[in-house]
Amino acid sequence: MSAAQLASSTKGVVFIHACPSAIGPHVEWALAGVLGRPCRLEWTAQPASPGQLRAEATWVGPVGMGAKLAGSLRAWPMLRFEITEEGTAATDGERLAYVPGRGFHRTTVSANGDVVVGEERLRGLLARARSTEEFAHGLHELLGSSWDAELEPYRNAGDNSPVTLFHKVV
Repeated sequence: MSAAQLASSTKGVVFIHACPSAIGPHVEWALAGVLGRPCRLEWTAQPASPGQLRAEATWVGPVGMGAKLAGSLRAWPMLRFEITEEGTAATDGERLAYVPGRGFHRTTVSANGDVVVGEERLRGLLARARSTEEFAHGLHELLGSSWDAELEPYRNAGDNSPVTLFHKVV
């Protein structure tokens, strides 16, 4: 890789928390379309959702690839997944989570994985909230609390599972 490519390169993880087995090959195909090369995930049973599969893969590629990977999975609203992208010297990290019936949650994350909520988003919440309850609800929305609560059983069920490595062709 050239110095310019390294400067705009990052890495992350794709966590497919729950996927019907019939959809697995389509998920691999969608991810391959973003990566620019074939990919094979190592699927295992998802104990938190009997009959579903799970997989995770680390990836290396250009900044913004996390959002592209998440976008490629939109065609299957029955999936539960998260995609992380590490920050670089010039960009923030992010986490994109998808839960059926709830949709996407996209948030900025710090180097240690903490959710970072920007000043303008907080000011907007302060301007909109008419009560303490509305403010608390809005803060939970900004933090992605509902997505975390729904995904946590799937995350725990995936501990010690195999991980695949993807590289973006540049």
